[in-house]
Amino acid sequence: MTATAEILGLFTGEPQQRWEDKEPSAIRKTRAEGPVRVTRTGLSGDRQADRSVHGGPEMALHHYPSEHYAHWRAEFPVHHGKYRPGGFGENICSEGFAEEDLCIGDVFSVGAVRLQISQGRQPCWKLNMHTENPEQAATFRKSGKTGWYYRVLEEGDIQAGDALVLTERPCPDWNLREVILARFDPRLDPAVAKALSGLPQLTETWRASFAKKAEPGYTGES
Repeated sequence: MTATAEILGLFTGEPQQRWEDKEPSAIRKTRAEGPVRVTRTGLSGDRQADRSVHGGPEMALHHYPSEHYAHWRAEFPVHHGKYRPGGFGENICSEGFAEEDLCIGDVFSVGAVRLQISQGRQPCWKLNMHTENPEQAATFRKSGKTGWYYRVLEEGDIQAGDALVLTERPCPDWNLREVILARFDPRLDPAVAKALSGLPQLTETWRASFAKKAEPGYTGES
């Protein structure tokens, strides 16, 4: 069950009106220096523009593995400069593990802070606009390299250089990457969808999405 990663950077941002005739976004983050307070709703100094789709206690922090950026630089070399720590609007960028190494519900300790994986990321049009790549969100979903969200079980301070250490794995049968791919699979086995719809470690939003996929007559819309 051993899994450890080093925090390379913490990133926070405020909602900004970046694109004409579009909603504000806080996807553009800046690196936070020194210790940063982690509360039940995320990093101190970080805000979300639309709390109905991300943020809040169930999606308090977004974590993205630094290892993936090389993949995106190779996939979209024309956008090479966009793919760097903090480039996808994440709060935590790390080195040491990725989705395939983890499971839904995994609990990590960072000093006194305890975090639990609650779901993968579900990117929207803002990621396309932010990266200036109209294909980004769609390829993000298909790749399974979306990063993930945490709920905060215990508050405290964290900073770059701290280690994230896996301490609990309540759902060893539900690999994180496989669950992310299942979420965006229009032909998902209804039995798998039904099982995931009842997984308490998942956010209510993702449980509802899997419940829909498990219904007879599901049309394949994600």
